[in-house]
Amino acid sequence: MTQHPRPVRIGIDVGGTFTDAVAVDARSFELLGQVKVPTSHDDADGVAHGILTALEKLQADVGIGARDVSFLAHGTTQATNALLEGDVATVGIAGVGTGFDAFATRRLSALGKLELAPGRRLPVRYAAVRDPRDPVAVKDAVARLREQGAEVLVAVEPFSVDDPDGERLVLAAAREQDMLGTTTHGITSLYGLTKRTRTAVLNAGIMPRMVSTADLVEASVQRAGITAPLMVMRGDGGVMSLPEMRRRPLLTALSGPAAGVAGALMAEKLSEGVFLETGGTSTDISVIRRGRVQVRHARLGGRETYLPALDVRTVGIGGGSLVRLSGRAVTEVGPRSAHIAGLPYACYAPASVLSGAKLVTLSPRQGDPADYVALEAADGTRYALTLTCAANALGVVPADSYARSDQESARLAVRSLAKALGATVEDAARTVLRQAIKPVREVLDGLTREYRLEHLTLVGGGGGAASVTPFLGAETGEDWRIAAHSEVISPLGAALALVRESVERMVPNPSNSDVLAVRSAAESAVVEQGADPAGVEVDVTVDPQRNLIRAVATGSTELRTKDRSAAVDEKAVLAEVAHGIGVPVAEVGELASTPQHTVYGARARRRGVLGRFARPVRHVRVVDGEGVIRLHASNALVASTQAGVAQTKLSALIDAHTRYGDGGSRAPAVWLLAGPKIADLSGVLDRDQLVALLDVELKTRAPDEPVVAIMEDRR
Repeated sequence: MTQHPRPVRIGIDVGGTFTDAVAVDARSFELLGQVKVPTSHDDADGVAHGILTALEKLQADVGIGARDVSFLAHGTTQATNALLEGDVATVGIAGVGTGFDAFATRRLSALGKLELAPGRRLPVRYAAVRDPRDPVAVKDAVARLREQGAEVLVAVEPFSVDDPDGERLVLAAAREQDMLGTTTHGITSLYGLTKRTRTAVLNAGIMPRMVSTADLVEASVQRAGITAPLMVMRGDGGVMSLPEMRRRPLLTALSGPAAGVAGALMAEKLSEGVFLETGGTSTDISVIRRGRVQVRHARLGGRETYLPALDVRTVGIGGGSLVRLSGRAVTEVGPRSAHIAGLPYACYAPASVLSGAKLVTLSPRQGDPADYVALEAADGTRYALTLTCAANALGVVPADSYARSDQESARLAVRSLAKALGATVEDAARTVLRQAIKPVREVLDGLTREYRLEHLTLVGGGGGAASVTPFLGAETGEDWRIAAHSEVISPLGAALALVRESVERMVPNPSNSDVLAVRSAAESAVVEQGADPAGVEVDVTVDPQRNLIRAVATGSTELRTKDRSAAVDEKAVLAEVAHGIGVPVAEVGELASTPQHTVYGARARRRGVLGRFARPVRHVRVVDGEGVIRLHASNALVASTQAGVAQTKLSALIDAHTRYGDGGSRAPAVWLLAGPKIADLSGVLDRDQLVALLDVELKTRAPDEPVVAIMEDRR
């Protein structure tokens, strides 16, 4: 096979059963090839062996040389599984300080009561360090922890966020004794001793295993001759470098759904909508709003941590969900699935086998209700009657979908259920699907309210996508589609994900310099991990009620340039913009542009607000050079200017649109289009802080460079 002439990005997803790998053209994002190999849990090199096997097979199939690989990232459930199963290392807490500080850190040994899994508590040991500058005392404390069985150390001091020297000295002493360790200030800069330590201890608990795996993966990739950056999926939808993963492996926890969402964001170019990743047993539901994933602090072991992770809602409905029957009514679909029952899907069996099959009931597992239905063929073989069978029988599964089955087999699978219900095959299938999507629709409605989504696009991913998304879209009236190559959406997401870093600090009454310092820290962190500085975008949020500053930086390891051989279909772009706003194409107009972005707008009523009595407002869509809608805004002002004079013009507009009330002033939400970046400053309420951030974004641009600001009045 000939060598691929362009740089290639490779994504690998390590699942519980299989390891999937894909190769993607780094410029066009075209999928070049995909492979699947068994996950190598029992190999001497663990999952690293499966990663190497998948990588070698992919290179051979596609014709990729080591020098062709410009980026390599993998996602793994290893950290998540270790926490869910309670399979973690024994953690030694070195509590730094005297007096009240010593009392506060001594109480942290109670973290040993944290139950990660039934009967599996977090193994914690404790030793006091009165003076971290006394090398003998520190060495003795580390030795005591080791004698108690500690495998990894966490240095803890109450106010290390402000003064980290004590924790650093203890960690350095542990490393001198070849002991892995971490500090609480190195995990997060937020106050809250217990939560900060809980997060650091969980990080330490998985550190030995994750560091070992990282070493093996790195060695495997180096043996393959690949010198491209090696990245790992984070739980918040981005990737991080291998050295950073060794320091903060906890960030990889809950990254299973994150890779799929990254695929929807990048490969599917979803800017506003809901992504539903459906497997055999469950569906993970997450929101993409204004081109951004939605992130919150995760709960682990039943307690909140400072771990940033995607806001993912999981529903026990998947392509393999079984049907429960009582009398002549379908009472529930799921939560048990064909995989749990150990049965093959009926719709994938030959029609000849299902002819004459009878409906039977069973318990998928001991102790389960015995009202789950299955089909028993003439030879006694049992087949699962699944949600996928119902979707295929009703004909809602697209012809090119991964979940597509033979239509005759699907109808035969549902026929026995239809007889029991006294209904037609179509009505029986529709009954199953409606019962199945009830919990999915409840979550969808809740997310729509919570995130104020005005126009939804439902994107289905995963092998079971077509069993849920098409029918859900039809029932709700929302736009929907199945992601291209949905069965490998997770490795696709890993291949296309951006380097990401989140920096959070609590600062009472933060000054402009405080806000800029947090922004700079986030930007520097992604650049240090290999992101191209020219393309780094930093979103800043300042929450005055919580005294919280948060900066989230994202960037690519290679500044992507548009493939000019693929021209943008402007008519298709206008049609998509018009459809999203809900107006005829003729009413959409171009409002502004830069060399990298075009801003379109039209006036329409807000969806779901007072119906036809609502006052029309201007809806704005920002489209990039590839025809992708990157930003939605409503009731927005669009201001075009040049970088050299933008500060004066935009400051005046901000003053004019700042709102005043009993709670103080509230500056408008602002997005700035400058060069290839969209700076999201909508999380900043203070006028002076907003102007200071605009100055940072503008000072790197040429004075005559066109820039565009979008301002949205606060509701």
